[in-house]
Amino acid sequence: MPYRAPLTDFRFLLDHVAGFAQVAGTDRFADATPDTVEAILTEAGKLAETVIAPLNRAGDKMPARLENGVVRTSPGFAEGYRAIASGGWVAIAASPDHGGMGLPLTLASAVNDILSSACLSLQLNPLLTQGQIEALEHHASDALKALYLPKLISGEWNGTMNLTEPQAGSDVGALRARAEPNGDGTYAVSGQKIYITWGDADFLPNTVHLVLARLPDAPPGTAGISLFLVPKFLPDANGNPGARNSLHVVSLEHKLGIHGSPTCVMQYDGATGWLVGAPHKGMAAMFTMMNNARLGVGLQGVGVAEAAYQQALDYAMTRQQSRTADPDQPTIIGHADVRRMLATMKAQVFSARAIGLSCAVAIDMGHATGQADWKARAAFLTPIAKAYGTDVGVAVASEGMQVHGGMGFIEDTGAAQFLRDARITPIYEGTNGIQAMDLVARKMADNGEAAFRLMREIEIGAQAARTGLPDLAEDVWQACETLREATEALLTQDMTDRFAGAVPYLRAFALVLGAHFHLKAAMATGGSGPRGALARLAIKRLLPEHLGLLAQIRDGAADLYALSPDDFAA
Repeated sequence: MPYRAPLTDFRFLLDHVAGFAQVAGTDRFADATPDTVEAILTEAGKLAETVIAPLNRAGDKMPARLENGVVRTSPGFAEGYRAIASGGWVAIAASPDHGGMGLPLTLASAVNDILSSACLSLQLNPLLTQGQIEALEHHASDALKALYLPKLISGEWNGTMNLTEPQAGSDVGALRARAEPNGDGTYAVSGQKIYITWGDADFLPNTVHLVLARLPDAPPGTAGISLFLVPKFLPDANGNPGARNSLHVVSLEHKLGIHGSPTCVMQYDGATGWLVGAPHKGMAAMFTMMNNARLGVGLQGVGVAEAAYQQALDYAMTRQQSRTADPDQPTIIGHADVRRMLATMKAQVFSARAIGLSCAVAIDMGHATGQADWKARAAFLTPIAKAYGTDVGVAVASEGMQVHGGMGFIEDTGAAQFLRDARITPIYEGTNGIQAMDLVARKMADNGEAAFRLMREIEIGAQAARTGLPDLAEDVWQACETLREATEALLTQDMTDRFAGAVPYLRAFALVLGAHFHLKAAMATGGSGPRGALARLAIKRLLPEHLGLLAQIRDGAADLYALSPDDFAA
């Protein structure tokens, strides 16, 4: 079934749920008029449906490969990427100072969601470039900005980030890559990096790497990490690719999914690089890029879920099997359990997308107003958007296979690809366990103030809905009260106990937020119609899971440590 961009949902979410009008009402984003938003969504949808989506299966069946030191990309990816770049889709949120559109991240996030649905493997390329653009805008010297940002923003060159090493995964502080001063303002960067997404491509004239490495006087741990810009080709006097730098692709990883995206092992042998930001402050600069990417990855999960749902729905509408409860509906969508699966998938996609776009709105409002409350809200929502969005991506893709029955296990249908592609999203850009730990630790450093502000908003929304949808409003209100009590208990715990319940706490918070957004959507349409029905399903069937999740918070870590390592092996 051809992919269809869910433009109606995006318009509704922006207008009635995520609060995009606040963003468009600021001086900074005054150009984000309704006509501009409509044009962006419509054209992105056309691009995704007609150009990008047809590449998805080709990327899976004919993966990127390394041939004589050159990464050969999947058929059609070069043309697909050029369509993305020439259309200005890399540049949506980039600064106009270097050729960007200067539009809100919220719109860029919606576009990335749509492109992820169409072909996640290809969409990864501009997503990483967008993250690098933001890091350079905030931390690079004026000279580096002037040389590199126009090329990255136009999509002529692409950008990557290089953190992980064979011995240093989530523990970035264990990295060993070195950077020695050359005496002319440049540095000789040496070391090996793994898991480098789109580290090279045969259709790009240059690839720009941001590499974490240590200076000779660096202290141990993350406090001693600096960030360096290291291009594949050194720009000549005219800013064009010149001499080849001392770096190369060692190999490509053989992965479960996203086969069309080359995941490179990179080797740097005294490669020429330039310091980005202050010495030993590389993690702060890289986190600018990573936070952008974490929201993007959350919406990648949503995008894959959308595509998986659409294919499952199409199959359910056409597949005849057994007598159904509805004599007028001979296909399997007439079966109650198939409807349960499809309705759950649709409700989860809506919740996750609403959380992601609300996070993007908070980021935009923080940039536009400088207000601390918006920035705190954005920081708090980022791990939730990333973890819940990607968990939904995996769950919906898996359920989509189930709707297909035996045919879902057959690769020819394409249903399995969605699950294989989505499965990386809870892992990269910080595993979902790390997102949850970040939520209950650093994001609670304000003694839970950002969390409690969100809860107050949920309760205000539930109070407003008591007249029109009293039973749904009461369920959301009570869920929020339970979440509040669990949060108060969490704040009394030490970090080990918090971490033991971090994942269930994050998911419970996401479920309550999702129910809040469904209730808001139902109220916006008068409490009836499809959005009202979907809200009822989400609140009555999905929300109750929060009780079991929050029950795990109070027990702390004692039961987890009651088993010794030997006990696990027994």
